[in-house]
Amino acid sequence: MEDSERKVVVVGQVARDLVLSIDEVPDEGGSATVRERQEMLGGKGANQGVACRQLGARVELIGVVGDDAAGREVLEQAADDGIGMAGVVRRAGARTPLLLDLVGPPGVRRLVEDVDDQVLLRPDDVEACRESLRSADAVLVQLQQPGPAVAAALDACAEDALVVADGAPADEETRRRVLARADVVRADSAEIQALVGWKPDGAEEVVRAAQELLGQGPRVVALSVSGGGGDVVAWPAGHVVLPLLGEEAVDPTGGGDSFVAALAMALLAGETPELAAWWAAVAAADVVRRPGGRPELDADRLRTEARRAYEEAAATTG
Repeated sequence: MEDSERKVVVVGQVARDLVLSIDEVPDEGGSATVRERQEMLGGKGANQGVACRQLGARVELIGVVGDDAAGREVLEQAADDGIGMAGVVRRAGARTPLLLDLVGPPGVRRLVEDVDDQVLLRPDDVEACRESLRSADAVLVQLQQPGPAVAAALDACAEDALVVADGAPADEETRRRVLARADVVRADSAEIQALVGWKPDGAEEVVRAAQELLGQGPRVVALSVSGGGGDVVAWPAGHVVLPLLGEEAVDPTGGGDSFVAALAMALLAGETPELAAWWAAVAAADVVRRPGGRPELDADRLRTEARRAYEEAAATTG
């Protein structure tokens, strides 16, 4: 099967991103002039969906927006991106999530989120998309959504689908369901404790946390190391510690989303977990070079750069 025939369903947040680039973040009581303003389709679900689409998949989103002008605009942009939006609910009386991304000098970023409970997924929202989930080759589920909605998505997946869970579970029951069903589990450094019950310090302890999770069901675990220490990707036969590639990040927003999407697409294409990890690292590095979380990935370039990074790392380690 060609990548273009792969169907990916992403279950998660759809939002409007407002990205403001400034030269310096003002102190309390101060002000700053906006150098560049961008308004775009955003949210973790939409970012991952766009990345998967750019890497060759047919993509459908399951999420919630409001019945306001912003909701209509983000749906139109997603359609322009070639993403199926039939699974996105327009909730009456709700405001579409707004994410304000304030981007200062390199390494300085502030994120302000306006996300009402009404735009979180409910089990019946997910159940309405059961046929779409059942026919997917891969399902990416964001654990920032309420536990019952996550459980409904996991239950609807086909047995042979690649299931990727991203984030920290809402509760113990959700954690148990995720580890029992997900093929891939991804968490950033602030989310790991919710999965393993303790807070790792440094790459060595993150590797140990990943190995603990592998023993509970997943076949690939990807965890971030705190303090800019890169990422650990582990599988039963081994692991790799990935550095943060490229130059200093302009804006880390969306880096994790593209990491997840590229990792999933590589595994779906039959790559080994180790090479898939380099796909993910290269994709994340590409996104954080620009303000805003919207990816601009090229599948052929990503494959080439991931292979080069993989081979250079292998040569260095002997």
